[in-house]
Amino acid sequence: MRLERLEDTQRPEKLKAVFDGETLTVSASLCVQFSLCAGMELDEEAFSALKAAVAKEAARERAVRILTASAVSERELEKRLVQKGTLPADAADAVAWLKEHRFLDDAATAAQLVDSAVRKGYGRARVKNILYEKGIPKDLWDEALARIPAMDDAIDRFLARRWQGKDPDDKEVKRTVDALIRRGHSWKDIQAGLRRYRADLELEENTEDYIP
Repeated sequence: MRLERLEDTQRPEKLKAVFDGETLTVSASLCVQFSLCAGMELDEEAFSALKAAVAKEAARERAVRILTASAVSERELEKRLVQKGTLPADAADAVAWLKEHRFLDDAATAAQLVDSAVRKGYGRARVKNILYEKGIPKDLWDEALARIPAMDDAIDRFLARRWQGKDPDDKEVKRTVDALIRRGHSWKDIQAGLRRYRADLELEENTEDYIP
C-alpha cells in the first residue's frame, strides 16, 4: 500500500494519510511510530497494524469524550463504545487504558451518581435504579447508598411546591404519593412527610397501593 501524501486537517494534532486505496486520519504520534512519509510503501502486515493502531487510538479518544460528558461506569462506557461502532477489543482496551491512568473508577462514579440524585430530591429506590441502569457493580452499592441522607427535607420541599399551602383532596394526595414513589421515596417516609405538612391529613386506609 503506497502512501501518496499527508494532509493537514482542522485538528492540529491529526493528519490525513492518503493511500492509493484508502484514507486514514492519523495522529502525529502514529506518524512517528510508523515513520510515515509521502511515497513510502507499506506491506499488508504493516498497513493492517497501522489501521489497528488508528482504531485503538480513536476508541480511546471517543471514550474520553464520553467520560467528560457524563459520569459512566466501566460497563456502560464499554457498551456505549461498542454501540457507536467501536470493536469490542478496542472498547475494552480504551476502558483498561482509562482505568490504568485513574480516569475511570466505578466507586467514584457511584458516589457522583448518588450525590447527583440526592440533589434532585430522589429517594433510595430511585437511586438504586440509577446505579443499576448505569452498570455499577452491586458490590459497590452499599458504600454509595450510605451517602444518602435523611430525605425529610426533600419530601417537604416537594409537598410545599406541589400544594403551596393548600389542603389537598384525597385524589390529589394519591397523585402526590404516586409521584413521590416514582421519585424513589418509601411509603414510611412519604407518610411522615404528609403528616408534617398537616398533622390531621387523612390518608387512604388501603396503603398497599403506595408500597413501592
